[in-house]
Amino acid sequence: MDTQEERRRSLRELVTAKGFVRTGELAEEFGVSVMTVHRDLDALQAQGWLRKVRGGASCLPSTQFHGSVHERMTTMAQAKQRLARAAAELLAPGQIVMLDDSTTCLSLARQMADHTPLTVITNSLPAVTALSREAGVSLIALGGTYFPAYDAFMGLHTAQSVESFRADVLFMSTTAVTGDRCYHMSPETVQVKRAMMASAARRVLLIDHTKFANQGLYALAPLTDFDLVLVDDAAPAAQVRRLRDIGVDVRTVGTSR
Repeated sequence: MDTQEERRRSLRELVTAKGFVRTGELAEEFGVSVMTVHRDLDALQAQGWLRKVRGGASCLPSTQFHGSVHERMTTMAQAKQRLARAAAELLAPGQIVMLDDSTTCLSLARQMADHTPLTVITNSLPAVTALSREAGVSLIALGGTYFPAYDAFMGLHTAQSVESFRADVLFMSTTAVTGDRCYHMSPETVQVKRAMMASAARRVLLIDHTKFANQGLYALAPLTDFDLVLVDDAAPAAQVRRLRDIGVDVRTVGTSR
């Protein structure tokens, strides 16, 4: 490898492709010492790309689900745009709005210009970049540890920063819905999103139908904790009916047009 950055990028791609790779194999593959591999793994773990485990490194399933932010933006793009448009109709000028780091909420951020003035609080770096150009948006960026894997700020300090604010409404998405619960693959993500839910008077969850097929490790919250759930009309009808039966306010959004 010509540079440390190139080696680390290739290393994480290898771990993601194989699922698990031993430290010695990585040292041999890249022609570096085991200590250098450990430093690389520490750095990549801190950025949210993988987890160090005994004897090697394991990829985060979220990296397989998601890919980069650009890749996530192109996945289910029409459904996400329709969901974001439906969410934008819920906005009222003067509101304090909290957004998570999901690409669905990034689509919402790009539709906020027609609903200003708004105060927006977010940990998503792409949302901060998009909203910084909107004159009618008072923007609050949540700090903390930057995770390139999510292009967002995550972890304890971000969660503590959230606790300093109170929002009228939170818009967020989730990695997976299993049964009646939201799940994620990163404990740092759960930590921040729980803080966001506690800091918002109203909570709106935006999910496309693929979330019902995904799997997650860390439970975030039951869907009954949300005031409104917006799903695209390709969501399993039986699943939508079951959620309504347990008291979840579910609204389907058409994406076929």
